[in-house]
Amino acid sequence: MAQQLNLTIERRESAGTTKARALRKDGKIPGILYGHGSNPQAIAFARRALDDILHHGARTSLITLTMDGKRVDTALLREVQVDPVSRRIVHVDLQRVSADETVQAKLPVVTVGTPEGVRSFGGVMDVVLHDLEVEGPANKLPDRIEIDVNELGIHQHVTAGEIKLPEGFKMITPADATVVAVEPSKTEKLLEEAAVGVTEQAEPEIVGKPAEETPAEGASE
Repeated sequence: MAQQLNLTIERRESAGTTKARALRKDGKIPGILYGHGSNPQAIAFARRALDDILHHGARTSLITLTMDGKRVDTALLREVQVDPVSRRIVHVDLQRVSADETVQAKLPVVTVGTPEGVRSFGGVMDVVLHDLEVEGPANKLPDRIEIDVNELGIHQHVTAGEIKLPEGFKMITPADATVVAVEPSKTEKLLEEAAVGVTEQAEPEIVGKPAEETPAEGASE
């Protein structure tokens, strides 16, 4: 289970691009805190503090928010906006969530082991879904979903419905969604397709029936 983290926030009295740019220049990140029927509140926090909790699993952990040295809320990180050029975080959305509240969250998929189809037959493992959506108590959200892939052979896969979740959680991702699959390597696949093509070639079709031989004239019947 992901650890509980702390983030010190401050109120933003004014919004707008200019103010947000000034905050970032000062080493802070603008954000919004919303939820529980309250009006969205403009906030800000130190970039270093955000980087620290992100490093410790903030994307799937309950975060305790403090302001002026006092605990004011608990929240989940819902959206992180990143500048497409610099790749730096420019804005964050936080949702108020009680510790025992049931929430939906996307958790990253982590595979454990090496598939049999890869070890013994040169196959390739494909992680089709990199995260899964689950529902459960906010204070027990795991930081990831581990999938044991050791026994997967060629042309075998794991669906969302086959994954065991911690007690109290249920899968929101459709049960038939493929999460991990093992397929032949590109070379092996081409060879397989070529072999199938050869075996499927039809025998030459004989049109009509051969003409019956006519007995030679004068021959006895």
